[in-house]
Amino acid sequence: MLSAVGAASAQIVIGQTSGYTGSVAASVNEIQLGAKLYIDAVNAEGGIAGQQIELRSKDDKFQVPLAVENAKALIADPKVVALFLNRGTPHAQALMPLLMEGKIPLVAPSTGAMALHKPVHPYIFNVRATYQREAEHVIRHLGMGGLERVGIMFVDDSFGEDAAQGALKVFKEAAKAPAFTEKISRTKPDYTAAAERVKATKPLGVLIVGSQDSVIAGIKAIRAAGSLTRVATLSNNAAAGFVDKLGEFGPGTIVSQVFPGERKLAAPMIAELVRLAQAAKAKTVTPAMVEGFAGAKVLVAALRKAAKDSKEVNRASLKKALEGMSHVDIGGLEINYSPTDHTGLDYADLSIIGDDGTFRR
Repeated sequence: MLSAVGAASAQIVIGQTSGYTGSVAASVNEIQLGAKLYIDAVNAEGGIAGQQIELRSKDDKFQVPLAVENAKALIADPKVVALFLNRGTPHAQALMPLLMEGKIPLVAPSTGAMALHKPVHPYIFNVRATYQREAEHVIRHLGMGGLERVGIMFVDDSFGEDAAQGALKVFKEAAKAPAFTEKISRTKPDYTAAAERVKATKPLGVLIVGSQDSVIAGIKAIRAAGSLTRVATLSNNAAAGFVDKLGEFGPGTIVSQVFPGERKLAAPMIAELVRLAQAAKAKTVTPAMVEGFAGAKVLVAALRKAAKDSKEVNRASLKKALEGMSHVDIGGLEINYSPTDHTGLDYADLSIIGDDGTFRR
């Protein structure tokens, strides 16, 4: 797996379990690249109070049992002071009791599950906005010509149910009902019936909530059924790999975003990421890379605070540092945590995949 420095020289160890292979591999590896660019830069400048950072990464293939197994192994090592950037809603929920047992912080989980925000989990520190916030934003956009003409498809797990609640909130507030709602199997996604519903109801737009491969299957099924309706999905699919796999079906697809655009060089964090990516000869900068970069900036800020305030970086000092982070600028975005607020950012925006395969704002 990717690591910032070799284990022999590492003095601050950060554990990761995520789907580096499997259905979410494209976006996970882009997120990891963004995080690694920043941590490599910090290490090159001397690390944290002279200590280097190691990312110790384990592949869970986007499988919950394997994520739990990986996390247990990482937490069992006292050198691991935090978990970082895991992927998946049911996966993060499965880790919750392990975090409590190990008294170890989880920083920047790559999921917008509301369960990670409310009630506040003592050891989870979110960076990105919630899926419900994203889904609300998407539905309000798709429903500008009539909410009752917007459909929803969502995967039948805690991720899909969570995002659907955000979408349905908009309908409830307007006292309207969606054109249709369809649950899709997480393990064996079949969009045949759902695509026929789209063809029959002729909606203005459809929100599809699911992992990369599932959403791609849904879009292809809708187009195969002869519908040209607008299709939208959430930021978990804001990756170049998603666009590549969509191919000719990509242009026109709406993808919500939870960080500033990767070409918005007026934002200091984006300018810094682009500079480091160019120096590392990265082919491109993607929204997924921005997520990893932002998460790494929050993690490093907390490590620096722990080293300064407590003179030692361990699980307890890192948690204390995180909860003491107030008005911390990570490059045009501000992070505020406290013992009663671990939410992080509430930024939400929309993009559309252009004919050139890029995300346009």
